[in-house]
Amino acid sequence: MTRRLAAIMAADVAGYSRLMSTDEEATLRTLDGYRRTMSDLISEHAGRIFGTAGDSVIAEFSSAVQAVRAAVAIQRSLDRHNADLPQDRRMEFRIGINVGDVMADGDNLLGDGVNVAARLEGVAEPGGICISGAVRDQIEGKLKFALTPIGQRALKNISRPVSVYSVDWQPEHPVASGILGGALALPDKPSIAVLPFSNMSGDPEQEYFADGITEDIITALSHHRWFFVIARNSTFVYKRRAVDVKQVARELGVRYILEGSVRRAGQRVRITGQLIEAETGNHLWAERFDRDLADIFAIQDEITQSVVGAIEPEMLLIEGKRAFRKSVGNLDAFDCCMRAMWHFSQLASEDHNQAVTLIRQALTLDPNLAQAHMTLARTLNARIWYGWSGDPVKDVSEIYAAAARSVSLDDRDPYCHYAFCWGSLLRQMHTQALAEAQRSIDLNPNFALGFFSLGLVRVHIGHFTEALDSLLRSLRLNPNDPQAGSFLSFVALAHYHQENYEEAVHYGELAVRARRPYLALRVLLAGLGQLGRLEEARPLLQEFISRQPKDTQRQFEVTTPYLDLKYRDHLAEGLRRAGVAYLR
Repeated sequence: MTRRLAAIMAADVAGYSRLMSTDEEATLRTLDGYRRTMSDLISEHAGRIFGTAGDSVIAEFSSAVQAVRAAVAIQRSLDRHNADLPQDRRMEFRIGINVGDVMADGDNLLGDGVNVAARLEGVAEPGGICISGAVRDQIEGKLKFALTPIGQRALKNISRPVSVYSVDWQPEHPVASGILGGALALPDKPSIAVLPFSNMSGDPEQEYFADGITEDIITALSHHRWFFVIARNSTFVYKRRAVDVKQVARELGVRYILEGSVRRAGQRVRITGQLIEAETGNHLWAERFDRDLADIFAIQDEITQSVVGAIEPEMLLIEGKRAFRKSVGNLDAFDCCMRAMWHFSQLASEDHNQAVTLIRQALTLDPNLAQAHMTLARTLNARIWYGWSGDPVKDVSEIYAAAARSVSLDDRDPYCHYAFCWGSLLRQMHTQALAEAQRSIDLNPNFALGFFSLGLVRVHIGHFTEALDSLLRSLRLNPNDPQAGSFLSFVALAHYHQENYEEAVHYGELAVRARRPYLALRVLLAGLGQLGRLEEARPLLQEFISRQPKDTQRQFEVTTPYLDLKYRDHLAEGLRRAGVAYLR
């Protein structure tokens, strides 16, 4: 046997025997899914699992910092999953972490370092994390999670008392971030916004390419779990504007700004980037890359790693694997996808039609391009919800097929799971839709659209309080989105179904301030109808009716995919009271 120093994480399920005695099959399905999540997070934090007897998981890390980060990530993810289970079916893990000397016997580890971790797990509360004093000494000054001393504990079969601390892993409540009013508070981890890279090609036709590069860099950065990354739509409002980075940072609630430019000439590309600390204006990193177009993904990775290294160099030294999009084999198909996404982002019916044409062209060039299938599903889905679809039934079928194909081609892309969530919801496959939304966030904890889709599904399965949490987290990651009205319309809908009609009207009014989305008008009218405020509803009613698609009843049914149809009736009741007479 060989000896080494290691950080050991031991975890087991609180009340596992009770859960098994109630429903063995459901318990094992949940345990299997939770273990998959734990395995991914342990691997992401450069750890390895070496024991899974019964309901337990035991893992080794070379760093106490990464062990604690992994434990916090696990508890946050499982807590999010548990929120959608009945109280008596929730599966809560207790986690203990210790640093000590261990003996290696093949892949297995033995010794005091492992034993103490296992005993600490028994001290932890359900859903809690307990660490030893040795771990506390290793992470001091490196992590910001609050620690509560529990004192010296005599642990079974351990010859000496052990200092024990409990880790406060709960994330900040989204309302406390300031998203509903006031200045946005800085998150408790490095926060960054990527401004749209300037197109320096001298060709307006290359605008889509610069936008696509920016979006891919945002996506790559957002996979770093311990960063806070603002979503694309909130930073693209600054496109073609002379900006004050301090002002932008205040408006988005971040500490760092990344900006740059793109110049493409034939098969050559030049990308520049610079990272700025907004408060001081200091440039932390700047670089220029001249490469062949075929190397575009490598350039994006280099930029991402350089930014991470400038802000948190420790992450580059010890962080494990993360899920990035698979590279593409056909650059012409990839180019069609980038052009399609540019049209998709214009939020106009004709642009969406053009996007569909370009995506079908991409699929002809490369039928196995996951991004193309995903983009097709997203575009057809948007046409339904905006009321632009000529045949919602046909589109629902194609959305589901395209999204399912994208996931089968690239199971690690959160956008594919996001698209599959919508496709599943439109077919009223609620359990699958919920799982796909959760999976997208597990893969990318900064995925604003993932939190939005989770909130959307929760509204339609009747989990309204939980939906509000997800929707508000989405808004914090995406505080400046021109489509924020769509997000707020579902905040209003969650309040509406709790019969909190005043709040429903409040958020409905916020939702229609800018683009006046159709769904926001619908829930605002329903809220006013329930309150009997018909004079206020009258001008909105005319606008709402004028924007109805041809088959209004079918549109209403497709875009109200509730698990319990009493909620569809509840929404229709409010609309009828406001004067929408044709709904059955």
